[in-house]
Amino acid sequence: MTYKVRGLTYDQMNVGDEFYTVSRTITEADVVNFAGLSGDYNPLHTDEEWARKNTPFETRIAHGVLIQSIATGLANQLGIFEGTTIAVIEMTSRFVGAVKFGDTIHTVLKIAEKKESKKADRGIVTVAIEVRNQKDEAVLQGNWLVMLKRD
Repeated sequence: MTYKVRGLTYDQMNVGDEFYTVSRTITEADVVNFAGLSGDYNPLHTDEEWARKNTPFETRIAHGVLIQSIATGLANQLGIFEGTTIAVIEMTSRFVGAVKFGDTIHTVLKIAEKKESKKADRGIVTVAIEVRNQKDEAVLQGNWLVMLKRD
């Protein structure tokens, strides 16, 4: 049996298309592992007593870049980019809300724009993304520019 591409091509995506990922709960282990990988041991993320006394959140919060990374994983689990992505050209993010341990997040992706490429076998889509928590509040907003294969 051979591999069958699941991803959507540039031509199969339309401006306005929306995709919703599954949800994922952010755990203390996620944050500890990310701190170890990144070297970011800021007490905002790793010291409960410090965070309780010195932040408006009154507890530790997840790294914003961790949430961005998880958003890419959730998006890829959809399969819409699998086997059709040539490159991710750019990712921009605004961290608009805190994610606390135990929060459950999901990602909403919306095709915001499509642009032809200089090469006929590919095109570029702008994907507006929003990560939302269990209260459906936005915690991260941004855009991804993704180069995709064409039909």
